[in-house]
Amino acid sequence: MAAAFEVTSRLFESGRTLIIRPAEDEDANALFEHLCEEFGEPNRIEQDSDGNIYIMPPPGGEASHQNADVLAQLQLWSKTDKRGVAFDSSVMFVLPNRAKRSPDGSWVSLQRLKALPREERRQFLKLVPEFVIEIKPPSDRWPELQNKMLEYRDNGVLLGWLIHPEKQIVLVYRYGCEDVEVVRGSQIVGEGPVSGFVLDLEAVWKGLDF
Repeated sequence: MAAAFEVTSRLFESGRTLIIRPAEDEDANALFEHLCEEFGEPNRIEQDSDGNIYIMPPPGGEASHQNADVLAQLQLWSKTDKRGVAFDSSVMFVLPNRAKRSPDGSWVSLQRLKALPREERRQFLKLVPEFVIEIKPPSDRWPELQNKMLEYRDNGVLLGWLIHPEKQIVLVYRYGCEDVEVVRGSQIVGEGPVSGFVLDLEAVWKGLDF
């Protein structure tokens, strides 16, 4: 186990994601739960629909600041709006295709949350959030994030925003729509499940450039 931690540490120091593919006769869910215990916080762990497990290093300083700014705005709006609940990247959603995902920011209506028994709300959430936000850190590959957004959409997420701070663009994904809209500018306006939410992107575009 010490060797595994050493390898993982070296990968994370270089900003790389560790990918673990379960053996054919291995219980992928049991392995995922074990790795969550071994390599959990501050790392983020996800699992795709094939059972492959991704252990991602914590974001750098600038990416963390950008994520915090976006989440703070979503949280403030959600508390004022009162139709649902905002979540940070520590949440885990179990999607219909069996993937386990932790978007940078997400929102779930009270209606969907109340449909789960109280005990299940304290575990991995076996539901599809209506709204998700992913923000590209320097270490993540853009095409892989785009594929993740398609997965969200195909599993029932109504609205998704993929933010690229360096390019200063937001890709908008809508359930039931094959087209992906590209939005430029200093803000983006919510619709559908998060109508009334306006995300100010000035701090995201600026990052830690003072």
